[in-house]
Amino acid sequence: MSVQAVEILETVWRLAGFDPSALEQVRLIGDDPVLPSIFRVGAAAMASVGAVGAAAAELHRQRTARAQSVSVEARAAANVFRSERYVLVDDEPLPSPWGPVSGYFRTRDDRYVQLHANFPHHHEGLVELLECEGNRESVKAALRRWLGAELEAAASERGLCVGLLRSRDEWEAHPQGQAIAELPLFEIEKIGESPPEPFEPAERPLGGVRALDLSRIIAGPVCGRTLASHGATVLRVGAPHLPLIPKLWLELARGKRSCHLDLRDKGDRATLEHLVSTGDVFLQAYRPGALERLGFGLRALAERRPGIVYVSLSAYGHEGPWAKRRGFDSLVQTVSGIGDAGAKAAGRIGTFPLPCQALDHATGFLAAFGAIVALTRRAQEGGSWHVRVSLAQTGHWLWNLGRVDGLDAPNPKLADLRDLLDEYETEEGVVTAIGPAEILSETRAHWERPPTPLGSDAAEWH
Repeated sequence: MSVQAVEILETVWRLAGFDPSALEQVRLIGDDPVLPSIFRVGAAAMASVGAVGAAAAELHRQRTARAQSVSVEARAAANVFRSERYVLVDDEPLPSPWGPVSGYFRTRDDRYVQLHANFPHHHEGLVELLECEGNRESVKAALRRWLGAELEAAASERGLCVGLLRSRDEWEAHPQGQAIAELPLFEIEKIGESPPEPFEPAERPLGGVRALDLSRIIAGPVCGRTLASHGATVLRVGAPHLPLIPKLWLELARGKRSCHLDLRDKGDRATLEHLVSTGDVFLQAYRPGALERLGFGLRALAERRPGIVYVSLSAYGHEGPWAKRRGFDSLVQTVSGIGDAGAKAAGRIGTFPLPCQALDHATGFLAAFGAIVALTRRAQEGGSWHVRVSLAQTGHWLWNLGRVDGLDAPNPKLADLRDLLDEYETEEGVVTAIGPAEILSETRAHWERPPTPLGSDAAEWH
């Protein structure tokens, strides 16, 4: 039993307003270091995955009057946080998600910046900003004309993704770092009144719950995938013109149906409005303000569907000068001191990031946890609810969990994890991927649907 991980879980549980006595049947097994890092990645994984499992078990108990035990093993949880790197399609790994100029480069003032240019429009925008060719040598030479902070700011003004490698002291002195330090790990807020919506008995904790997933990349899709693993009907809503990392959806689409709606189109917006009016959870990871302009902001949906659980994910939180800035897990690690601290501990120059996209995955699980908490409260007292999380808030939490002497911990390969893998027959071939880490004694977490091609389903509930 990991005492420290249990204490972390209890803190998360209390923050959600739950009674810690409900955790008596939850076991967290193992401890850090699980992966090569000085950060408590294993504890963060066990706590966030364990929170979901415990909340699902508690909701199921309220629906059926049947209690069950929950267990989470450190090795399984930590490697769920690396799930995208272990996916196989017909025994072949996924293509690298990294664009040709993504990575770390030195600037004129001898600082490091990270370019995140995995999407074509981000790549093209950076090449235009830097006035160079789209290869690493040309970018490297161009960056020698820029000061690091000036490039970061100029890129942000164009909607591009560049992060200056900062020390923790620099981040804590930065207005955005200060804003994040004032925020809790997550927020679950009642935003409107409506009658209670009690649950009927069901075989699975989230049976009968309908969730719309309007997210891409990792954190948001992890949330939707997690809700599906406990029985929710999840409909992923995307559009062909929105970029994605090739093939990554195969890992994140498990359990979901998938439709295409272009929210620039009036008819498609009307279809989404109908889905919202008959749904329970609305999960979105758009930049703040983007969905408001399209009529799908928080207040509009709480009026249209009283009792909605609206889940918002962002990169840098909802407060501070960077609240509307685009960002990704690795960029948040870069700007907030995590990469710098890892490098210093390892005796390296530059960055030494986390051994997984821990901010993405933890944020996704915490978002799912928040949604389950909000659904539980809605059943008891009614109301519309807003769940709010961000990568930067999760990063602040991870920073404050303490350190371990873990740089020499094992770095598992796929062959080491065969006991954690599931297989799915899909139109793309046989997909091999890591299964759920939370073990519920009565309602096994699993996905009833294999990943299906994006946009292959009708925009309707089934």
